[in-house]
Amino acid sequence: MNTTIMLFLLQDGITNGAIYALLGLALVLVFAVTRVILIPQGEFVTYGALTYATLAAGQVPGTARLAVAMGIVAFVLDLVMRRRSLRFVLIVQGFFINIALPTAVLALTLSLASKQTPIAVDIVLSLLIVGTIGLYLYRIAFAPIAHTSVLVLLIAAVGCHLALQGIGLVFFGAEGQRGPALSNAAFTIDPLRFTGQSIAVYAVTLALIAALWLLFSFTLYGKALRATAVNRLGARLVGIRTALSGQIAFLLAAVIGATSGILIIPITTLYYDTGFLIGLKGFVAAIIGGLVSYPLTAIAALLVGSVESFSSFYASNFKEVIVFALIIPVLLLRSLATPAVDEEKD
Repeated sequence: MNTTIMLFLLQDGITNGAIYALLGLALVLVFAVTRVILIPQGEFVTYGALTYATLAAGQVPGTARLAVAMGIVAFVLDLVMRRRSLRFVLIVQGFFINIALPTAVLALTLSLASKQTPIAVDIVLSLLIVGTIGLYLYRIAFAPIAHTSVLVLLIAAVGCHLALQGIGLVFFGAEGQRGPALSNAAFTIDPLRFTGQSIAVYAVTLALIAALWLLFSFTLYGKALRATAVNRLGARLVGIRTALSGQIAFLLAAVIGATSGILIIPITTLYYDTGFLIGLKGFVAAIIGGLVSYPLTAIAALLVGSVESFSSFYASNFKEVIVFALIIPVLLLRSLATPAVDEEKD
């Protein structure tokens, strides 16, 4: 291997690692706030990417109708669970959040789908659609069992992954899709060539990391999320609505996942089930970060991307095995360094 090839592989690894960093941060956020290991994070990537590609092709994505259906289910579930303490204000609030919001997004999608809309409009619509799906997913699947064990939440997450993956096959079909690039610009810094899309990956990743830092450091909702992550019971005792914190965490995770998918789909062809493997690599970075450390997760994601890139050059048939094997020594070290604790009791 010469220096030029090494630089190419390193560039590719950093680009992939930036995507894995976003997914890893989303996984850490959701787990810290809700104790849910978000297996469906890959579906958010797929839904965001394929929704964007479908809108760019002038068609209406099925995910917009799915958001409306999930909103209706969430609204009915709210009525059933609050039937003994229902008030008119709560009913109206639930109607606007669960039914009016996704219906308005669907109406906007129907009105713009057949027109040649700018890329920015397609991106915003995609984020709105997938963001609402993430919001209702927590309300339907995880909020009713929020106080159960981590194992039960993990089983529910696996079930959601399988359901969303099957729905994705129905909506988008088995054929792969690609979307338009955010920018067609390109420049060369000998010997490396940087495209507008790769620069967009770096810029959006840094912007989202900075936005998350600002959210957690300077906003009331961000501090509420941090408090819920540190001590869920203590947060409830001081008046923080942990259910709302969970919804915000899932909303952010869905938006981050959809953004990652939109950044990926101009570079490579995505299928309805591609996001699962991409999400798993973000999960590897989150595991290396201990599912608690945001900076360590971001650094680990760059490591995962670089290892994947060099593995594809030296042993392409085993690159996935090599990437996923990274968590084995990490888990061994953590198990040796962590003192034994009693099993979690229900």
